[in-house]
Amino acid sequence: MEKFMTIIDAHSHLWLKQDTVIEGKRILSLKNGRSIFFDEEVQMLPPFMIDGRNSAEVFLSNMDYAQVHGAVVVQEIIDGNQNEYLTHVQQSWPDRFCCMGMAMTPDEAKAVKAMGLKGVAIPAHRLGTTSLLSLMPLFRYLEQEDMLLSICLADDEHQISEMREVLQECPSLRVAIGHFGMVTTPSFRQQVLLCRESRNAMVESGGITWLFHKEFYPYPSAIRAIREAADLVGMERLMWGSDYPRTITAITYRMSYDFILRSTELSQDEKEMFLGRNAVAFYGFKNLPELPYIKNMSE
Repeated sequence: MEKFMTIIDAHSHLWLKQDTVIEGKRILSLKNGRSIFFDEEVQMLPPFMIDGRNSAEVFLSNMDYAQVHGAVVVQEIIDGNQNEYLTHVQQSWPDRFCCMGMAMTPDEAKAVKAMGLKGVAIPAHRLGTTSLLSLMPLFRYLEQEDMLLSICLADDEHQISEMREVLQECPSLRVAIGHFGMVTTPSFRQQVLLCRESRNAMVESGGITWLFHKEFYPYPSAIRAIREAADLVGMERLMWGSDYPRTITAITYRMSYDFILRSTELSQDEKEMFLGRNAVAFYGFKNLPELPYIKNMSE
């Protein structure tokens, strides 16, 4: 990788322990990277993460090795509320992380801001029948306070229509739409086109390797999807995200962006925008470290 290229991960997760119940079904960290996930035992983390902790220290080691300069940490209902831990992460490594809180009301978002977190993450695909429009007071508060919104939408025309109205009502709200607009579903183009509704809307690719998992590395269809999204709204509206750590049960962390570096379908400038430059500007990363390449012993 070229020394001058800055890499920012716009979609990652951290937790010390998963322990929650959703719709009567358990999610609980076990040993050896496994978790109870909706009452089924699954490999949630790589097996070397033996204590169930998905910590910032382990992530930073992965980031340094893969030469990823900074990361945005979002939240998912399935991991439980991690506001307290992410406050510790944000305070401990302010130049490496941009951490999102979990909130559903302006008062909760006010508390998130007081904790020093940079915005709010909403896994809207898990909201069921809850309308995004019912969260308009929250969105207006985030816009007023210049806090970020990271949101993953369902493969649902109704929810996409509601998000369009949110963007129209809150034109200054900085929004990152996750999971690359659910790229393998019919909603992909409609989600990407939401960027045309606001100059402050972006799309990040967290989970793209999971969505194309059956195809696997080097994910040629994912490259074509990035090209299509760029043709729709411009490469300057797109950002890379890994969905760490769940995706690295199948691939290494470096592989989650290496396939983009190796592609011949994107120009060098497009790769730099997608992999880091856009995210640095959107999230406001500063004082990023230099990360020299460390040769593998096997090379």
